[in-house]
Amino acid sequence: MRLHADFTKKVVIRPNDYSWIDSPIKGVTRMMLDRIGDEDARATSLVRYQSNSEFTAHTHVGGEEILVLEGEFGDEHGLYPAGTYLRNPIGSSHKPKVGDQGALILVKLQQFDVNDTEQKIIDTNIQPWLQGLVAGLQVLPLHEFETEHAALVKWAPNTLFNTHKHWGGEEIFVLGGTFYDEHGVYEKGSWIRSAHLSQHQPFTKQDGALIFVKTGHLSESL
Repeated sequence: MRLHADFTKKVVIRPNDYSWIDSPIKGVTRMMLDRIGDEDARATSLVRYQSNSEFTAHTHVGGEEILVLEGEFGDEHGLYPAGTYLRNPIGSSHKPKVGDQGALILVKLQQFDVNDTEQKIIDTNIQPWLQGLVAGLQVLPLHEFETEHAALVKWAPNTLFNTHKHWGGEEIFVLGGTFYDEHGVYEKGSWIRSAHLSQHQPFTKQDGALIFVKTGHLSESL
């Protein structure tokens, strides 16, 4: 399968575009955002776990990056409430499971550099925020490796950022509020993937926004 596999093209998926499909495991459904491969794939997906469901034990052949969006995700190593950011490096393994709350996660598979071996569990609910590059922005850094950067960014209402280009591309998932740029309007649940050297000037209006953003990780050769 090749879904949104041309990384030179911009992709925007909004909640109205969601189409959930069953995974091979009962109680676990997926909304595929991009994918190269079949069941064993380089993939970015939303994954919904119904209450008291679990996934089979597996090893991360290309690494796994997770942001818990709703409920409480878990495995044999711990429980991770909404707002937890996880990195499971290449060669790590676990058996996911959830309790009564169920869970919704954003997950990226098989996208780690072989030298990026740091395992992380960050509860963003209790981490300090840093001042951003312009007034009205707060940033919570999550991960850096070579050109790749991942962070949460909190936008106050009516904040305007500088026009900028995305070296190595940019990927955004809107966690709250409404995000804007000159190309469109992106409500909560929207996913935007922009190509290497693409450009925009993002801003917010009266409700502000909270976004998960990754930059510098997309290659035109994929």
